[in-house]
Amino acid sequence: MKEAGMYDDMVQCMKERVQTTPVLSNEERDLLSVAYGNAVGSRLSAWRTVSSAEQKAPDGSDDHQQAATWLRERVETEMKGLCGDVLSLLDRLLEGDNIDDEAQVFYYKMKGDYYRYLAEITEGEHKAMAKTSYEQGWVAAKPLKATNPLKLKLALNFSLLHYEILKRTDSACTLAREAFDTAVTELDGIPDPVERKYSTDIMHQLRDNLTLWQIAKRK
Repeated sequence: MKEAGMYDDMVQCMKERVQTTPVLSNEERDLLSVAYGNAVGSRLSAWRTVSSAEQKAPDGSDDHQQAATWLRERVETEMKGLCGDVLSLLDRLLEGDNIDDEAQVFYYKMKGDYYRYLAEITEGEHKAMAKTSYEQGWVAAKPLKATNPLKLKLALNFSLLHYEILKRTDSACTLAREAFDTAVTELDGIPDPVERKYSTDIMHQLRDNLTLWQIAKRK
């Protein structure tokens, strides 16, 4: 939890920034993503660890069980608060004037991500909201090149939703395969070596996930 605290001040700064002016530069968008991504990500990691310990607590260890349950519920409360905050900020940003295609994709992808995190720790409509947000991002991403790193990252995270949360392996494989196959034919056309490397790294993740999921299907 100490790691999460390192980003809480950054979260507060970005929250105030968006509430003041709902238009962000590319650098500010990245700061928003880093702040909430690390604050929520470290708590999600803690939640997974504590939940596993809670489930594996030996019979008769009531004290350990109660301690794990208390900590899990505390982490859940913090995560719900952070996710609720960032989702509200993203809605505000998406209502801004003169928002371009990349900004729309960026914000819809983030919405999908945080609904996906909520879907992992709670029951309810978060699965459907994550799917809707990713779908809206996918529509907004149509004008972008197949090799655009943001579009590839959206495809990667959308496929993770299908596989990990919705338990739709075939849909996850189809999405990952189509994103990879389309991008690989255009990879040589990226003039910027930094962008090419970033796109290639995400494509490797898509390919690796696809390989693992196909192996799992055959078992």
